[in-house]
Amino acid sequence: MKAIWYRETGPAREVLRLGEMDVPRPGPGEVRVRLAVSGVNPSDTKRRGGWIGLAMRHPRIVPHSDGAGTIDAVGEGVDPGRIGERVWLWNAQGGERPFGTAAEFVSLPADRAVTLPENASFADGAGLGVPGCTAHYAVFGAGPVGGQRILVQGGAGAVGHLAVQLATLGGAEVIATVSGPAKAAVARGGGARHVIDYRREEVGARVLDLTEGGGVDRVIEVDLAANLDTDVAVLRPNGTIASYSSTSGPELRLAYYPLAFKDVRIHFVQGYLLPSSARRNAIRDLATWLAAAQLEVRIAETLPLAETAAAHELLESGRADGKVLVEI
Repeated sequence: MKAIWYRETGPAREVLRLGEMDVPRPGPGEVRVRLAVSGVNPSDTKRRGGWIGLAMRHPRIVPHSDGAGTIDAVGEGVDPGRIGERVWLWNAQGGERPFGTAAEFVSLPADRAVTLPENASFADGAGLGVPGCTAHYAVFGAGPVGGQRILVQGGAGAVGHLAVQLATLGGAEVIATVSGPAKAAVARGGGARHVIDYRREEVGARVLDLTEGGGVDRVIEVDLAANLDTDVAVLRPNGTIASYSSTSGPELRLAYYPLAFKDVRIHFVQGYLLPSSARRNAIRDLATWLAAAQLEVRIAETLPLAETAAAHELLESGRADGKVLVEI
């Protein structure tokens, strides 16, 4: 089969290789999926690039944790009736496994291959694993959000756009920050009641104005280092910051008392490590809302497998407005 792999970390064009590998056989409790689409995430490009000293866990890695396709074989203990099932995947690679979805086939534990609704495309499915489960855990990690006010920082990104939709579907009033008019339209399309252009408005003051000074119950955060002071300022007492990234500053300086005087909780969300119950809830809700055509997976661009390096570069550039996909 054709596959992309790397044997050392570094720039995409220097380390990613396209070649032939043996087709994997599904082991006990596994399924094999003939892939149609592979999804690229920031975690994939960071691992490949050796970001903050991330080391190779395996001698050779086929990247990407997200993808979608059709089950074509099953291992011992798996219902043969699953052969032919359209599925989307989560944690196909994810760090602990060396072979991800940048290939024609992948074998993985059967529960990581989730039925894809008939009305959903493979592209939709390849955009759910990391961003969908991350967004769900960030929004619902402490329980239902009906009646709450939630601020989504970066409400037009791959995770942020899904977080806006999920929070809205969960009954919350959503305020989203964006970087311009086009992204404002994306956030509004996802259900945000209010949109703030952080390049033209002061976010903290605007949030307090929109909430009559009351603030928000929860913040979904894309860059904790950049936005922590603002998040604390707009949170109600007992509020939560659910942060899934802090790329601008991996190390944080916390002013203790502003957080303590509000009893603020910071939830460091890791989309690869959802507790079992949270993963089940995420899969259930994502499948339900996708089947009901209530959930949009925003696709920025789709490139062929041979151009996986270009897909990584596009994501790293920050120009991608949505999920970057590789077509197998």
